[in-house]
Amino acid sequence: MPKRRANGEGNIRKRKDGRWEGRYTVGHDSETGKAIIKNVLGKTQAEVKEKLKKAIEENVGIDYGRAKTYTVGNWLEVWYENYAKIKMRPSTYLTYHGYIENHIKPQLGKIPLNDLTTLHLQQFYKKLLAEGRVERIEAQKQPKGLSAKTVRNIHQIISSALKLAVEQRLIACNPADGCALPKAERKEMQTLPVEQLTSFLREAKDSGVFALYYIDLTTGLRRGELLGLKWSDIDLEKGDLRVQRQIGRINGKIIEMPLKTC
Repeated sequence: MPKRRANGEGNIRKRKDGRWEGRYTVGHDSETGKAIIKNVLGKTQAEVKEKLKKAIEENVGIDYGRAKTYTVGNWLEVWYENYAKIKMRPSTYLTYHGYIENHIKPQLGKIPLNDLTTLHLQQFYKKLLAEGRVERIEAQKQPKGLSAKTVRNIHQIISSALKLAVEQRLIACNPADGCALPKAERKEMQTLPVEQLTSFLREAKDSGVFALYYIDLTTGLRRGELLGLKWSDIDLEKGDLRVQRQIGRINGKIIEMPLKTC
């Protein structure tokens, strides 16, 4: 009966194509008992020997048997439901859910978690920038590609989920760490000329919403914070206004949410 190779053992051989290959055992399949083999390649025996040593060190303690049960898609679901969702605002986790379901899972979801590479992610981001927009009626006149900001947000989701996989010893390293990301776009703020602003406030006064827009223009409150104001938040004698809540729409329902920042 052949001797069962222990986790971390490796051997080196020269392939028919002239390259050198180092193979090492990272674990055993919990169902079949068969060894799970990984490999490294190089032009020389010395190069492969160094790569093999590094790979074995990096993979010490990795639970490949458990990792094998996950694809990128269902690991993202685990991360989202059990880690990310509990510490996000409702509007944020709904946005994240949309990114996962509409973009990440259709393109990367079926890849085994341990097989995901930096190249997979780089090609995915390139495709999102070129033609990533989900086809909707309201988006027909917009560019086909997603913005650099959206792609960076999607990368952050993937990176966070993979960081957890590293911490759980399911993968040896985070492939998202080596990605080149599109440069964040900084658009110059456009303000209304005095003439247009005066005209706008005149119309607002005639429509009965002058106070709402005047406060927004003079304080820079977010829409949700502005809509969450109550008379009890305003002290007319002292000239104080306290922002203590914000209003948002989640699944068609208007709800009160905690402030994004103090």
